[in-house]
Amino acid sequence: MTTVPVIEAEGATVTLGNVTLLEPTSFAVMPGEIWCVTGGNGSGKTTLLRAFLGSRSLTGGSCSVRGERADMADPLHRRLVASLVDAIPYARDMTLREQVTLVAASWYGNSGTTAEAAEEIIERLGLSSLGERFPHQVSSGQLQLFGLALTLVRPADVVLLDEPERHLDSDRVDLVAALLTERAKEGTAFLIATHEPALVEARDGRVELG
Repeated sequence: MTTVPVIEAEGATVTLGNVTLLEPTSFAVMPGEIWCVTGGNGSGKTTLLRAFLGSRSLTGGSCSVRGERADMADPLHRRLVASLVDAIPYARDMTLREQVTLVAASWYGNSGTTAEAAEEIIERLGLSSLGERFPHQVSSGQLQLFGLALTLVRPADVVLLDEPERHLDSDRVDLVAALLTERAKEGTAFLIATHEPALVEARDGRVELG
């Protein structure tokens, strides 16, 4: 098994004027590990995730994925990293199933794998009965599961999640935790900003900010 981190921060720091958004932070995540980022409001959890996503520039240190600097402009980085950090734009005139299938097709092409991947994630997240609805026709919790489906339907070495438990009841949180644990066993590395016990208990490591 590889001993090379798939996610690594070395003194990652973000400041804005005189305000520190992220104190110097260092850690390394191996393939197949789930790491949780915890800390109070304003401690830099979302900032750290955005730094690995490549949408937040560092003012010090580094954030790397498979040894390369996080850069959204790099096609390889976009191939390696899937995320639900900021709100995902939804198409109001496409059903949940159509949109999940479209994302799958963008990665797998027009093949049997596309439909299989879409239906599997829809079923695993309990959205099968809602597949023909539009985003504005579902609850906030169901919309959160839809966002997770769009994120997890594609292949990725790294998945970044910001409070994936948002708007979910305990049963759905347990469902998500089980799915992430299963995906991690297949080799995907997760970095999750959360305080949800079911997710924190499943972690392999923890980054405490603030």
